[in-house]
Amino acid sequence: MNLVSLSECTPDDVRAIWRLAGAPDVKLDGHVAWSFEGNGIRTRTTFLRAFRDLGLSFIDLPNLLKTAERTCDLAGYLDPFYDIYVVRDSDHARLQEFAAASGRPVVNAMSAEGHPCEVLTDAYFIDTTLMPIERARVCLWGPMTNVFRSWHELSRVLGFSPQHVCDAPFQEADIVIIDSWPSGGETSCRSLTEDDLARMGHPVLLPTPPFSVGRELAFDPVHHARFAGYEQKALLLPVQKAILRHLLGARVRRMALSSGLSGSSAEEKCPV
Repeated sequence: MNLVSLSECTPDDVRAIWRLAGAPDVKLDGHVAWSFEGNGIRTRTTFLRAFRDLGLSFIDLPNLLKTAERTCDLAGYLDPFYDIYVVRDSDHARLQEFAAASGRPVVNAMSAEGHPCEVLTDAYFIDTTLMPIERARVCLWGPMTNVFRSWHELSRVLGFSPQHVCDAPFQEADIVIIDSWPSGGETSCRSLTEDDLARMGHPVLLPTPPFSVGRELAFDPVHHARFAGYEQKALLLPVQKAILRHLLGARVRRMALSSGLSGSSAEEKCPV
């Protein structure tokens, strides 16, 4: 199993990850290929902590997918050294190609088309602190972003229907999520105001950092009574550890079922 997009998950996968997020840590024996494009301060912090807490060794492979090599060749040569890949790369299509070629699990630590780990974390927060996610009235405020694409994917997996607006509230909500607007692009969306939140019934406000006061938000969320709080993002750590445990566990189970096979499947998937 890979976690390149949330559309690859089943409801059982999501619930299994969330159960592991609430379970005690275990030590794993494995090697991680780690490639991280850009800053991603919070995601970088929590994944590196997760590797350490789980006893996983990692090797930093800067710009793994920036090479001119075919993804099938990369996977074929690297798979024998690693048990899992955690990759942050803007090129979502190339990340998908690499995951399809590799015989190891691949985690999308953010791409231009999705941010599955962030969204699994925020949905876990809703599910465990507010109400079951399937019953939550989720409002996504702003233009389409990689985070919001992942929210729409998760909603299709779990069977709930978020409202996605960017100029005026039209329904009551239990939680409102914003994301950073794409840079350099025009948008018809306007900044979320406290009056908007009042008209939606005073929902919990969950900004996806980094956010800007005066752009995505017309007010400082830190002083808002229903701000989810900085500590909410601490859940990134247990959820990312759970993702690693779930994917590595699935790989071990798959290997046990096919113990007569060895090596990567990349050879079969590399075009002649």
